[in-house]
Amino acid sequence: MTDHFDLLIRNGTVIDGTGAAGVAADVAVRGDRIVRMGSLGSCTADEAIDAGGLIVAPGFIDAHTHDDRMLLADGNMVPKVSQGVTTVVAGNCGISLAPMPKRVSRPVVPPLDLLDDTGEWYRYRTFAEYVSALQETPAAVNSAIYVGHTTLRAIVMDELDRPATAQEIERMQELVAEAMEAGAIGVSTGLAYPPAIAATTAEVIEVCRPMVAHNGIHATHMRDEGVATMASLDETFTIGRTLGVQTLISHHKLAGAAAHGQSVKTLEVIADEMERQKVSLDCYPYTASSTILTLDHAKNSGRTLVTWSRKRPEFASRDLSEIIEELNCSVEEAVAQLQPAGAVYFRMHDEDVDRILAFEPTMIGSDGLPHDEFPHPRLWGTFPRVLGHYSRDKGLLSLEAAVHKMTGLTASEFGFHDRGVIREGAFADITLFDPDLVCDRATFEEPTLRAEGIHSVLVNGIAVWQDNASTGRRPGQVLRRFAEENHSSQGTPWGK
Repeated sequence: MTDHFDLLIRNGTVIDGTGAAGVAADVAVRGDRIVRMGSLGSCTADEAIDAGGLIVAPGFIDAHTHDDRMLLADGNMVPKVSQGVTTVVAGNCGISLAPMPKRVSRPVVPPLDLLDDTGEWYRYRTFAEYVSALQETPAAVNSAIYVGHTTLRAIVMDELDRPATAQEIERMQELVAEAMEAGAIGVSTGLAYPPAIAATTAEVIEVCRPMVAHNGIHATHMRDEGVATMASLDETFTIGRTLGVQTLISHHKLAGAAAHGQSVKTLEVIADEMERQKVSLDCYPYTASSTILTLDHAKNSGRTLVTWSRKRPEFASRDLSEIIEELNCSVEEAVAQLQPAGAVYFRMHDEDVDRILAFEPTMIGSDGLPHDEFPHPRLWGTFPRVLGHYSRDKGLLSLEAAVHKMTGLTASEFGFHDRGVIREGAFADITLFDPDLVCDRATFEEPTLRAEGIHSVLVNGIAVWQDNASTGRRPGQVLRRFAEENHSSQGTPWGK
């Protein structure tokens, strides 16, 4: 009897996400799983895709996002599925949409306004309520969420420019415990942002302590990513070592001319520390960063591009230098007139970006800001840019290595069992792309242009992107991270 499947992907080259060389194989899907691979010419299916000339890869996992709100507000997730992403990790940089047991006052304190500057979406009193909303109204992609330390400070503390008291730490611990029980994958910190700058290392350690029993990750936007990066790395390692948890260095970079070239040393130190404790890192493939507009960043950036402004929205998409000239004022006065606002800062060097991207353990994360009026192009272009510009055109990475960095490596680091790989039994999160055409089109001048070369995207066996358009289907699941004892007996660090 001929085997029959829900879907057959025929004639493609499978790059399986492990880093192994691509092989010619058909892939059969039944339900939400890959069930057969090989030469399946005699088999039948309800639907077939001819993948001749295409790469059949695991769906890309965006290791660093701020998609907390977009998952619910715009669940088709077009900026992500159009570039082959099937899973997003949100709640980064200390900013999570939940919990929020009290009404948010306006104006929303930066950087919480990166998710919502009206306060309307800070509506989930507990982390469990937020997870329930994600499950009841699924997005097109899977999601995994941190609880944010800055969000917790905003809930518990009446003044954010000081360390937390013992009583405030205890209350934050209670909120972390609730979030971890509800499915958070860990705690994120944003120690470079004003609401968390005053937090001591000891505060962070104690606030994170309840996640230890749940094998949580501490992901951090470190205190400094410029000349004081080495000290920030020391603090980051201390937190992870003291708690005995995995530490993730978010969007590793060297910002500012005085720090350029230091990636040689930082990667050396990170690699050395990986021999002693569990350390992970991600990066995005651009020399410009993007976050809230601050005077310090503006003064230390070769070029600053305004992405949004609540008080002066007409200046979104304009260079700060042009705004200063038009207003005939100082940089201090211009920033004050624009704030609260967001900006892109051109502060990194190509050689550092190349070096960090090529570092074998580095995962790929977009760090895109979906609610900016004029976003950084990384929101729409990160993954095709790695495949096209950095792998095919520049030769920095082999295609297999590039795919591994955004699939199997990421699934392993986060503990997403049966994801990030193309193999029998794995979830059918699959991206088909043309290796000769795939590229990012989003630019700093036109930041929302869709990528080219992404043929089809499946999430849990369901097509969410076909014929260069969203299918409107939303099969995404909320992913959890399991404890060490639940990991695969095959030696991988994956948990379901």
